[in-house]
Amino acid sequence: MRIVIAEDAAVLRELLCQMLTMRGHEVAASVADADALRAAVAEHRPDVAVADIRMPPTHTDDGLRAAIDIRHDHPGTGVLLFSQYIETKYATRLLAQGSAGVGHLLKERVANVAEFTDALERVAAGGTALDPEVVAQLAGAGRRTEELQALTERERDVLTLMAEGRSNAAIAQQLHVSAGTVEKHVAAVFGKLDLPVSEDHNRRVLAVIRMLHQDPRP
Repeated sequence: MRIVIAEDAAVLRELLCQMLTMRGHEVAASVADADALRAAVAEHRPDVAVADIRMPPTHTDDGLRAAIDIRHDHPGTGVLLFSQYIETKYATRLLAQGSAGVGHLLKERVANVAEFTDALERVAAGGTALDPEVVAQLAGAGRRTEELQALTERERDVLTLMAEGRSNAAIAQQLHVSAGTVEKHVAAVFGKLDLPVSEDHNRRVLAVIRMLHQDPRP
């Protein structure tokens, strides 16, 4: 993958660069603030941009606002945000732009190299990679729609793992069931959420948006 990194802590920024380079990825640029992130993405057109939510110049939501701009100006570039703590309001704002090719992890996940790079690959491929703790917070933050109430407990488990970006095989392993069983649950989720087959939308992404109360339908 071709990656741009934005992190104002120099040590962490360097560690990220080394970690990704050692795994065969190209770090096209590593920068320390949101404006430099926007410029680097425009120049290098990476597969994915990695950014801290809180960074200069204001150390509030600069990374998030840059990510939203990137999704608008460069829709082919995935964005993976990370933060020190669970910040559901920021994740909600990011997902409101559409969850294809986006991710939000807690910084502690970065320590697990395999998990972090797997999340990057999913985001770069147009999928979703949400931290399990972020998903739990978001899913419990808003009202339950009638469609979601119609899901069985196991179907909600499957949808939660889909929100984390897990494949059917990974979901089967996590829930200790067969891949065929997961496929049946996924099909049931799509049916209950009224998500027919479409060439224009990824149904897994739309199901995640519905779960997190960011339904894009008018």
